[in-house]
Amino acid sequence: MLDTTFLIEICSQYGLPVTAEQAQSLDLYASMLVEWNGKMNLTAITEPRDMVVKHFLDSLLLLKAVELPQEASIIDVGTGAGFPSVPVKVLRPDLKLNLLDSLNKRLVFLQELCGALGLCAQFTHARAEDGGKDKKYREKYDFACARAVASLRNLSEYCLPFVKVGGTFIALKGAEWEEELAEAKNAIGTMGGKVDGVEKFTLPDQSRRAIILIKKISQTPPQFPRTAAKMTKKPII
Repeated sequence: MLDTTFLIEICSQYGLPVTAEQAQSLDLYASMLVEWNGKMNLTAITEPRDMVVKHFLDSLLLLKAVELPQEASIIDVGTGAGFPSVPVKVLRPDLKLNLLDSLNKRLVFLQELCGALGLCAQFTHARAEDGGKDKKYREKYDFACARAVASLRNLSEYCLPFVKVGGTFIALKGAEWEEELAEAKNAIGTMGGKVDGVEKFTLPDQSRRAIILIKKISQTPPQFPRTAAKMTKKPII
């Protein structure tokens, strides 16, 4: 389905070496995503070249923004169709990955996908605010990541509770990241986080991306995360 030569060349331009075998895995990913998209809403992006740029390259830029130690633990919060973490796992199979989503049928797709790709992962069916309060997951991960799930203010409240003190929350954001970051500053601090850097990228289609790195410097207070309704009713400003 994908032009794997194009995929390898585009990733190489961004300093991301992708082997022929890894490119074949991403091609299988794309094929399964389109097939399953006929059964449920997983993605609006199905044109092969757009998938290379807007799904795979966009996800893999995480590896340019932050150094992930060998066998680091990472939870992808609201993972949806598996972005960004499953493409990252294709290149870094050593990572200990937990895919969390509130919709079980997405996890069924991801289980089938990871099985077909030969990837080992954990699958957690939970809302982020429930998972973040569960002792099995709370402050257990070296990294949490999220892509296009919610505003950065709410994402910080959803994701930082999963991260160990000393770990990092990785937020993949679009062109409006500066406004979101300014709005999220107090929420980040309340959750025990501190902005550690922003890596900016421009995709081949000229769309702008930013990967915001938030270091966990202290424990998240026990009353967080709150429900989405409470976040909307009483945002941290």
